[in-house]
Amino acid sequence: MPTLLAAVPAAPPLPSPTAATAIAWATWLTLMGFPGLVAFALVTADPAARRVDEGTRHAVTTRLSRCAVLLAVLAVPAVLADLAQDATTGSRYSAAWHSLYDGTGAGLLAGLEITLVLLGAVLVAPLAVRAAPHRWRRGLLVAGLVAGAAALATTKLPAEATDDLARTCWKTAVWLVHLWFGASWLGGLAGLLVLAVPGVIAPGDRGAFWSAAIRRFSAVAMTGVGAIALSGLFLYWSHVDGPSQLLSTLYGRTLGVKIVLFGALLLLGIANQFWLHPRIEAARAAGDTRPLRTLLLRRFPAVVAVELVLILAILLVAPMLHGSAREQAVQSAAGSTTVHLPDKQAGPLTWVLGSAETLAVLAVLIAGYRVSGRIARRRAEAARRTARPAAGRGARDRPVVSGGTRRSRGSG
Repeated sequence: MPTLLAAVPAAPPLPSPTAATAIAWATWLTLMGFPGLVAFALVTADPAARRVDEGTRHAVTTRLSRCAVLLAVLAVPAVLADLAQDATTGSRYSAAWHSLYDGTGAGLLAGLEITLVLLGAVLVAPLAVRAAPHRWRRGLLVAGLVAGAAALATTKLPAEATDDLARTCWKTAVWLVHLWFGASWLGGLAGLLVLAVPGVIAPGDRGAFWSAAIRRFSAVAMTGVGAIALSGLFLYWSHVDGPSQLLSTLYGRTLGVKIVLFGALLLLGIANQFWLHPRIEAARAAGDTRPLRTLLLRRFPAVVAVELVLILAILLVAPMLHGSAREQAVQSAAGSTTVHLPDKQAGPLTWVLGSAETLAVLAVLIAGYRVSGRIARRRAEAARRTARPAAGRGARDRPVVSGGTRRSRGSG
């Protein structure tokens, strides 16, 4: 008997909480980063580069596609490592691999998750190696985006049928909005930082490209902020019973950290929208390339890098949210971890408050976008007015050649 027991391989140890958090972080980063970068290329970078020339469009699409394909490929081992955490016998990675398409709902979703993200990589790869005709560019980006968004959606689709189908569909839709717009924000910031590296866009084309790209991304980011805020409010209502649970439960404290990080990210986005973008518009309108180069090569990448770090920190905190603050509060009071609460039921007052919050968020976003655009136009017009007299004085002071003798126009 001891010989037989010794011949049975021991179950590998489960990963530590730190390793599990790192694996979850890598999984979300890759699964969200791929469709986010493709969406940024499709909606922001390609239309902005079209205003410059075809060479810039080619360079921009190639750089973003290469980064997107890299994230999609890295998503496969990340997903398998995440699945392997649930295996307690034999080889965890072998068990994770065999769980794909194993006939269960969870196996189907896990298999689709890997299949779809690899399909997205295959669709975008021709753009990364410059093997696709120009006329296929947008079609391949759209197809890659659909595949990446579908792969991300499988993480929140229910693996089994539920009794309350309408509520399940609503919760799933809210989660998908939260993830998809979060991915667009993450991919947009990463894309801006990738394109800000010298060598992608010619120095003479940076002003025209970045003015259009930043303005387009601002619209996408503000839309994402509204969607994330509204879906986050619903998730907060579903999981937390009052602000006191943000301090009295582990779920609430973790969620509080996430809210603080999101608030800091929002403040940086506001600074970018109302301060940095108008200054770039004004510098470009004035034709002053030196301040524009300083803004683009120093301040702008620094602000974007800080925003990206904050999003990565949010992705690190989010996997730590397990259960709900409501359940943890009841379990703490009962002294048992087996107590489970039913889902909240929305009454008429909840719908009224939710509708009011939605309208308020939309009004703030629309007003903010219009005001920031007005500030940018005013700064640009003021810069143009300042530049015209200076250009006129420069023209009058330039020496001219008359009769073979160089002299100033003002010398008689």
